[in-house]
Amino acid sequence: MEFVGTFWALIPPIVAIVLALITKETFSSLFVGIFVGALLLALQSGDVINVINYMILGSFGEGDDAASLGFITAISDPWNAGIFVFLVMLGIMVALVNAAGGSVAFGRWAAQHIKSRVGAQLATFFLGVLIFIDDYFNCLTVGAVMRPVTDAEKVSRAKLSYIIDATAAPICMIAPISSWAAAVSSTADGIEGVSGIQLFIQAIPFNFYSLLTIVFLIVICIMGFDYGPMAKAEYEAYKNGNLGSLGNEDAVQKDNASLLDLLLPIVVLIVCCVIGMLYVGGFWDPESGVTGDLSAAFGNTDASVGLPWGSVIAMVLTFFYLLIRRVVSFKEATECFVAGFKAMVPAMLILTFALTLKLATSALGADVFVHNALEGAAEGLYMMLPAIIFLVALGLAFATGTSWGTFGILIPIVVAVFDPATQPTLLTIGISACLAGAVCGDHISPISDTTVMASAGANVNHIEHVSTQIPYALTVAAISFVCFIIAGFVQNAIICLILGAVLVIGALFVLRKTVGKTVTEQ
Repeated sequence: MEFVGTFWALIPPIVAIVLALITKETFSSLFVGIFVGALLLALQSGDVINVINYMILGSFGEGDDAASLGFITAISDPWNAGIFVFLVMLGIMVALVNAAGGSVAFGRWAAQHIKSRVGAQLATFFLGVLIFIDDYFNCLTVGAVMRPVTDAEKVSRAKLSYIIDATAAPICMIAPISSWAAAVSSTADGIEGVSGIQLFIQAIPFNFYSLLTIVFLIVICIMGFDYGPMAKAEYEAYKNGNLGSLGNEDAVQKDNASLLDLLLPIVVLIVCCVIGMLYVGGFWDPESGVTGDLSAAFGNTDASVGLPWGSVIAMVLTFFYLLIRRVVSFKEATECFVAGFKAMVPAMLILTFALTLKLATSALGADVFVHNALEGAAEGLYMMLPAIIFLVALGLAFATGTSWGTFGILIPIVVAVFDPATQPTLLTIGISACLAGAVCGDHISPISDTTVMASAGANVNHIEHVSTQIPYALTVAAISFVCFIIAGFVQNAIICLILGAVLVIGALFVLRKTVGKTVTEQ
């Protein structure tokens, strides 16, 4: 029986996702999904004994088509290793700031200036928008800074993780200077007659999911209600004080700690990470060909090198700054290395499992199946293609947990469907649909690394984060789908965005009158 390049390629992630949503347990669900993928590959090769080899370390196929598999491959991949280093550095920085009393000092300041649940949620949103360089960086930084603020106003960690997630990938996908813009532009640059960064910028107004998510988030925070599982989480937080935290967050209060002990490390981290990404991208290298060109340097950078580069320098500077300030002793500061690493172990474990599952899905030829499905849909539905592309990208990103892998697969297909010379607007809409669907699928997938980072940033149970945000993300996804249907015929971003915003606000008013509840109405 043929498994590669068929619907069977999507079975392993589907199994993992369904089990995770049923059992509320992430690790075992991902492990079962990995086992199913390895079993299918072993059956395809005719050697079932190889199933353990495929799970741990192995390769499937021969020659140029060979694919590396297994846990060891996922861990040893340079990109993944760089992200692990970045996570550890962020964990150490958070531990240092907490040990110095910076988080408590920020909480005292916030208590004087942020007086409501709405204010706490909007402050989290605006901070998330400001940190648009990278989604990992966004999730962990915003989570560490805003947890004391939202906790003080009894905002649930589930709501915090949704706001973090909604201002991570969706914001990065509409920011011309970000690691995501770099990934999209590098993917499109390899296609003849297409400028990657120009195509990315042109696609921003049509990226309905990312833009309407912003509208949705602002409006629902101001209206002050929730629906679905999120309403229950918010009620538990407000009425019973059950925020949903995983614990291990004992805040240290020190009389000599100041607001600067939190803000300065964050600013240093942002500056160092931006400089790191520019440096790796060749911004100051005369031989790189992008010297002095900001957007080109971001397009040429490697976030798995630039982010660790910047975070290591920021961590060292923070270490010595806090010692000089005498808010921590040398012993307390060095203990933060172990504490920060421990705090990031769950996130790194989930990432390892998710990345291993992605390797198996890729080896099974998910891209081949999607390519054939999209080509089959093209006949007779030409003006509907943007909406179809959106759904295909959403489904693929949801099943595989990777938006970058999704648009890496679909962008060449979209360019092949729409001629850049004769159909530039439809090409732009098609690319936007691909990017929007990839972000949406990534946003709601339990095995997405960005979703994992949002859970880690809010320090909340991962499956609770996923289950509470899915109704919100699907609401925006449904409206975005309608917008892409209209865009295929109207081909005007302003009209579609206005209509989309009206639909979002109208849908929220309907939800408020029907199933929506405030924390005082339950």
